Amino acid sequence: MTYTQIIEPSDLRSVGIVNVTFGQHVTVVQPANLYGCTIGDGVFVGPFVEIQANVLVGARTKIQSHAFVCELVTIGEDCFVGHGVMFVNDLFSIGGPSRGRKELWKRTNIGNNVSIGSNATILPVTVCDGVVIGAGAVVTRDIGKPGIYAGNPARFLRSVEQD
Repeated sequence: MTYTQIIEPSDLRSVGIVNVTFGQHVTVVQPANLYGCTIGDGVFVGPFVEIQANVLVGARTKIQSHAFVCELVTIGEDCFVGHGVMFVNDLFSIGGPSRGRKELWKRTNIGNNVSIGSNATILPVTVCDGVVIGAGAVVTRDIGKPGIYAGNPARFLRSVEQD
């Protein structure tokens, strides 16, 4: 004998797009969760993306599907964020999750003209302009020199060819 029991959640939340400051000519493909963030001119946000409060996305940046951009992240202009990229702001500095203690969270700053490959994980770091981060890379330290970085942890591979 089979039966289905329907249990109503005690706290069902729906976000969608709430309290977002948009520049001109922005494209958002739904479903997407964007709340309390600022999105610059000409930005593209793919489906199944979450961009949390206190995030700034610079002009002409493209964020592909299934990316997660947590609070306290700044992404520069003309960037590319690949499919499934995850930003992290909680380093478990107390031995586990901060459990809402936002004072323990750290900032991430991504420069201009940065490309982040699919499924990369970006911990709280600063990345300078003109960096390419390979697919699947885990960025654990600041990147202060333009070039191509890949691996876990991400390491400098070579300089980027300039036009």
